[in-house]
Amino acid sequence: MRDLGAGFKHLLKGQRWVARHGRQYGFGLLPGLITLVLYAAALVVLAVWGEDFVAWATPFADDWSSPWPGLFRGFLTAVLFALALLLSVVTFTAVTLLVGQPFYENLSEKVDRDVSPDGTAPESGLPLWRELWISARDSLRIIVRALLWGVLLFALGFVPVLGQTAVPVLGFMVTGFFLTEELTAVALQRRRVELRERLTLLRSRKTLVWGFGTPLALAFLVPFVAVFLMPGAVAGATLMARELLGEETVEEDTENTKENGASSGAPHVTW
Repeated sequence: MRDLGAGFKHLLKGQRWVARHGRQYGFGLLPGLITLVLYAAALVVLAVWGEDFVAWATPFADDWSSPWPGLFRGFLTAVLFALALLLSVVTFTAVTLLVGQPFYENLSEKVDRDVSPDGTAPESGLPLWRELWISARDSLRIIVRALLWGVLLFALGFVPVLGQTAVPVLGFMVTGFFLTEELTAVALQRRRVELRERLTLLRSRKTLVWGFGTPLALAFLVPFVAVFLMPGAVAGATLMARELLGEETVEEDTENTKENGASSGAPHVTW
């Protein structure tokens, strides 16, 4: 339970950090807005032409007696749109992080420098194209894992009682885990931590990860909300990455800083 609270605190600390750094927050909004527009356009296209696509893909239903072709195709159109929405939720973070790689790398580095005792931030030393390739490759692997879990949970959803109680909860926990992996990857990739190592690291502190990722997954069900929370989520995930790796973190007394323009006491150090 303690780790659950600690994970949620990292999420809140990340939002507070971007609130105190307005310029970073503004730049961090751009990738999410771009991704939201692209996803919205794709969903509108699907809503307008989805029925025509289903009709083209099911010519065998043309000879069925009325009203079965319409009912069958209407059901398939609804399923197609529902799957598109699910895929949007699952992939939104990965695509936003890929689109905004330079923005979020910069934000994460500034968080590291802000809370590091020596004011430095780890650097991967890799060219941008290489970082983008690694990010895209790892994101695709995570999406495949998340979709496999999604298929399993969808099947379990038909089990009486279990499908209506435990499965939705488990679904949000799984989504929260993979969401946290995507977000912490920004900081961990700069430290040259590979995907397999990242997953092992996160599994070693599952309750910490769930405390951070599950509330965020609930909020991210609304993509417009996700846009505004994304910069703070990256900042909070950077703080979590430091804890997972056992790095020393300095936390300033923000209230005193705000009132006096500087910290009135010694920094608080956490591990």
